[in-house]
Amino acid sequence: MKSTVVKLSVVAALGISGIMTQMPLKNVHAASSLNELNEKKQDIENQQNKVESKLNNANEKITDVQGQQADVKKQIERLNTEISNTQVKIIEKKEQIADTKVEIAKLEAQIKEVKKRIEQRNKLLKERARAYQETGGAVSYVDVLMGSQSFSDFIDRMGAVATIVEADQDILREQEADKKLLEESQAKLKTQLNSLETYLSELESMKSSLNAQKKEKDALMAKLKKEENDIHAEMLSLEEEEAILASQKSAMEKAIQLEKERVAAEAKAAEEARKKQAEEAAAAAAAAAKKAASSSASTSSSSASSSSSSQSTSSASSQRSSSSATASAPKVSAGNFTKPANGYLSSGLGHRWGTFHAGVDIAAGGTVPVVAAADGVVIRSYTSSSYGEVIFVSHSIDGQVYTTVYAHMRSGSRLVGAGQVVKKGQRIGTMGNTGESTGQHLHFELHKGQWNAAKSNAINPVGIVPL
Repeated sequence: MKSTVVKLSVVAALGISGIMTQMPLKNVHAASSLNELNEKKQDIENQQNKVESKLNNANEKITDVQGQQADVKKQIERLNTEISNTQVKIIEKKEQIADTKVEIAKLEAQIKEVKKRIEQRNKLLKERARAYQETGGAVSYVDVLMGSQSFSDFIDRMGAVATIVEADQDILREQEADKKLLEESQAKLKTQLNSLETYLSELESMKSSLNAQKKEKDALMAKLKKEENDIHAEMLSLEEEEAILASQKSAMEKAIQLEKERVAAEAKAAEEARKKQAEEAAAAAAAAAKKAASSSASTSSSSASSSSSSQSTSSASSQRSSSSATASAPKVSAGNFTKPANGYLSSGLGHRWGTFHAGVDIAAGGTVPVVAAADGVVIRSYTSSSYGEVIFVSHSIDGQVYTTVYAHMRSGSRLVGAGQVVKKGQRIGTMGNTGESTGQHLHFELHKGQWNAAKSNAINPVGIVPL
C-alpha cells in the first residue's frame, strides 16, 4: 500500500511538473507571436513614413510645376499681347499701303494726263516750228501783221503775237514743272510704299516668330499640365496607399490587442487547469493513501468526459447552425482558408494585357455572395476608382500576416466596415461589376504580408485557397 501511495504521489508530482514546464513554452510561443505582430506593425509604420515622404516630394513637385506654369502663363500672356499689338500694326500698315497705292494710282493718272497735254503742246509747237522753217521764219506772223488796217492795228497785232508766243512758252514750262512735281511725288510715294511694305514684311515676320514662340510655350504649358496631372494621379495613388496602410496599422493594433487577450485568456485557463490538475493530483495522492478516493476520481473523470462530449456536441451544433446561416454562400472548408465565392476561375495571377494581374477572377451570374476567406480584421471597406466596391482584410495565421482583397463587388453590397472582426465564411458582400471591370466577377487577391501599391507581396492563391 505504501508502494502504491508512493507511485501515485510520484505520478501526481510528474503531472504538476509537466504542467509547469509546458507553461513557459506556451508563453514563449505567445511572446513570439506578439513580437511578430509588433514587427509587422513597425513595418507598416515604416511604409507609412516612406509613403508620407513620397507625398511630401510630390507636393514639392506640384508646387514647382505650378510655379513654372505661372511663369509660362505670364510669358504666354505677354506673347498674346505682342501678337495682338503686332496684328493691329499689320492692319494699320496694310491700310496705309492700300491708301498709298491709291494715291500712286491717282498721281500716275495725273502724270499721264500732263504728259498727254505736253505731247499735244509739243505737237503744236513742232507744227509752228515747221511752218516757221518753211516760210523763212516769219511768214505766218507777217501775214498776221500785214493784214492790219492801220498802224495802231499793226501794233496791237504784233503785241498779240508776242503774247501768244510767250504764253506758249509759259504753258510749256508749267507743264514741265507739273510733270516734274508729279514724278517726284510719285517717286516719293513709291519710296514710302516700299518702306511700308518692308515694315509690313518685318511685322509679319515678327508675328510669325511670336506665334512660333507662343506655340512652344503652349506645348510647354501642356507638358507641365500633363506633369501636374501625372503627379496628382501619383498622389491619389499614394493617398490611397497611405489610407490602406493606416487601416492596416489599425487592424494590426486590433490583432495585437486580440492576441494579448487570447494570450491572457489562455494563461488564465492554463493557470486554472494547472490548479485543477494540482488539486486533482493532490486528491488522487490523498485518496491512494487513504484507499478511499478511487470511486470519486472515476466519477470526476466520467463527469469531465460527459462535459467534453456536451461541448463537442454544442460546437458541432453551432457549426451546423453557422453552415445553415450561410447556405447560399460557398461551403466553409477545413484549413486556414475557404473559397471566397462560388463560380469558375475566369482569370489567373500573372501578366495580362500589358499589366500585372495581382489576383484571380471568379465569375458567376446572378446574386453571388462573397465571404471572408479566413478569420481576420477588416482593414478597409470603400469605393475605389480601380477596385470598385472593395474590402481589404488582414489575417494573422500561425504567426504570418496575410492580406486578402475582394474587389468589383456590387454597389451597396459591402456588409462590413474598417476595424470589424470577421470569421471565415462570413458573408461580406455580393459579386458585382464595379470599378475597372468587364463583366460580373470577384477579383480576389492574396498577399503574404501587407498590401502595397506595387503589389509586391501578392502570391498565387491557387493551391492555398480552395478555388
